[in-house]
Amino acid sequence: MNNAVNFIIESGVSLSVFALIFILFLRRETFFKLNRLFLLSSILFSVVLPFLKFRIYNTDPVVLTEITVTPYRNLIEAVTVYGKDLSGSVEQAILSTNFIIFIYVSGVVFFLLRFLFRIGILCRLILKNPVQKLQGFKLVTIKKETSPFSFLKYVFVSRSLQQNEGYPKMIAHELEHVKQGHTYDVIMLELISVFQWFNPFFWMLRRAIRENHEYLADQAVLKTGINKGYYKKLLLNQCVGVQFEIANNFNYSLIKSRIKMMSRIQSSRYANGKVGLGILAAALLVIVFACDKKDSFKMNSSGEKLANDEMKVSLVDGKIKIEGAQENMEKMKNLFSADTEFQLRYDSLGNILLVKKEDDASGEDNQVFFIVEDMPVFPGGEAALRKFITSSVKYPEIAIEEGVQGKVYISFVVRKNGEVANAKIARGVDPKLDKEALRVINSLPKWKPGTQGGVPVNVSYTVPINFTLDPQSTKNDLDPLKNNG
Repeated sequence: MNNAVNFIIESGVSLSVFALIFILFLRRETFFKLNRLFLLSSILFSVVLPFLKFRIYNTDPVVLTEITVTPYRNLIEAVTVYGKDLSGSVEQAILSTNFIIFIYVSGVVFFLLRFLFRIGILCRLILKNPVQKLQGFKLVTIKKETSPFSFLKYVFVSRSLQQNEGYPKMIAHELEHVKQGHTYDVIMLELISVFQWFNPFFWMLRRAIRENHEYLADQAVLKTGINKGYYKKLLLNQCVGVQFEIANNFNYSLIKSRIKMMSRIQSSRYANGKVGLGILAAALLVIVFACDKKDSFKMNSSGEKLANDEMKVSLVDGKIKIEGAQENMEKMKNLFSADTEFQLRYDSLGNILLVKKEDDASGEDNQVFFIVEDMPVFPGGEAALRKFITSSVKYPEIAIEEGVQGKVYISFVVRKNGEVANAKIARGVDPKLDKEALRVINSLPKWKPGTQGGVPVNVSYTVPINFTLDPQSTKNDLDPLKNNG
């Protein structure tokens, strides 16, 4: 569901940006082929954008998205737990979200059925009416009073118009739609409208593309030498009958707009530079949506981390190597010298390594790693871990009554056999919340163990569980005047 919502939002924003650029800067220009390329590229880019993912430093995190340096434990995204009897606003938000999802899905179903219905009408016209194979297209003669229109290689024309003086020019216009493949653009637009039906900017872009199709066809017909005045008169005389929106209609767009575009002076070649705005917009959208932002520490595929211009953190034999300016090294020494759980060691080359004090005393078999080549994986992934914790934690009633809330940090070790061990409070809030958080962590099922050099190892983790009460609801529950009536 999250991926679907992400796709809808990112593609919708992208379509909106390109629609605004076209309407504000390109719509009045007469380079119709370039405009078509811009519009179709905008559509395709907006569909592809949600699938693009670029990492600035070619990072390759295994499981965790964030790692802290103090006290250098693996930190999982916080899990927030709400008091059960204070969740009215939360339930309302969920119901509201479900309602929005229902409305959106209803729209998707409606526009999909509408698209299929219109395709069915065109197929029925082909099957129920005479079809004449001509050079490069098939002519379908229908009884219904309508202006000419085309779909794929079919040109539909009313029987009553065949004796009309302008009939050959009408056919020439529709043939341009066939030659230039405008139907494929239309089908793509109809399919995208199924998912972007709620986006007003998409409908603006859709109309712009359909209008541009007519401008292209008009331009091609005029290049055959037909008099502009005669052709404009022909347009005005053919505003009749039923319109098929999924097809290319002879008078689809506003006649006034088409006539004004025919009379417009050809745009300067320098106006082509406005397309550069679209390229700039595409680059900005990639930066905003497709590039992962650099955290204060990022780990690449070789296990190396970049803290800033002066610090460098890397993984050496399962231990953390720290390099940098002397001033920063002294700060690191002071930082960890007071910690009872960690210490700085030096290897034979004089490099500084950060290790857990118990590692030296416990032996190689019980060594605890902080970063390994393949991190442990909770069954179903990190999202499943957060879901397990959220569903398992029961907000203590006495804590709700006393208005106790806060973030409890639990550290634990995923052992080489996948079991969770050594769970303890790294930073507590209140004994009532600490006890409940510790209970849930101790109930975690087996993980897929982490490995270093292909060998299972013990890996340390820290997970913060955020116990939160709704401020307004808490105030009401604790107000003695409200509770007494």
